[in-house]
Amino acid sequence: MYLYAVRVLAGVNRYLQLFRTGNALMGIVGVVIACFMAKGLDVLDEWQGILICAVVVFLFICGGNAMNDYVDYEIDKTAHPERPIPSGRMERKEALRAAIVTMVASVAVSFLTLDPVCIAIVIIACILMLAYERFLKQRGFVGNLTIAVLTGMMFLLGSAMVGNVWDNLVVALMAMSVSVGREISKDIEDMDSDEGRRTLPMSIGVKAASAVASVFFIAGPVICIYPLYMGTYHVLFWTVLIALAIFIYCAVIVFKDPHKAQKFAKFGMLFGLLAFILGVIPV
Repeated sequence: MYLYAVRVLAGVNRYLQLFRTGNALMGIVGVVIACFMAKGLDVLDEWQGILICAVVVFLFICGGNAMNDYVDYEIDKTAHPERPIPSGRMERKEALRAAIVTMVASVAVSFLTLDPVCIAIVIIACILMLAYERFLKQRGFVGNLTIAVLTGMMFLLGSAMVGNVWDNLVVALMAMSVSVGREISKDIEDMDSDEGRRTLPMSIGVKAASAVASVFFIAGPVICIYPLYMGTYHVLFWTVLIALAIFIYCAVIVFKDPHKAQKFAKFGMLFGLLAFILGVIPV
């Protein structure tokens, strides 16, 4: 019985590692925040739809990570030897089956929303994810844009579930812009280890790629100035200026330290989301 339990736990653990469930759980947090930003304090009235969206996002991210391991198995032999496939704990075909099942399940669960916009967002996201892993990842900047669009679509899914799909358009655009900056920064950082890819820094050089990343880092918070100017949110939305300061720092430091730039961009995004959350709370 003990050995059987050990084998079961080992099997569960390899799937948890394949799916990178920590990232998937963060996806749930993201879509719940997106729903709150679109609906405000009335969001609890939509708890069933939010639960469906949370499951959809969780399954989608699990499927995307499994597909990533299936495609990048050769690279992971040196970059991530501890992962299930390169460590010999899982066959590639098993990872592919897991990816297909979870992504198909995410689409199937989305039909429970009975909302054609939500369903369309999930289907398009799955197509983009598959296209990214199979073709677009190797195309550098196009791949960067794809990841950015997928990030923004999470916020559109949340707003579509509880109201109008465009309610979170500004925050989606901010997230997309910052994501492009982060992806380019990571490509600059990983130039020596990227194999079989033609990334932006490889195509136009590190300095020019840093300048492009800098533009996207600045564009994100600039987008947020519009609702600030229009008074769309409450006074607490002024906390977005903290995010603006962080992104300006990222835009400057990316030329010397791309790793620090993409790391601080995460904090900037967190403060940006916090500003949107505070902006819908009545004061």
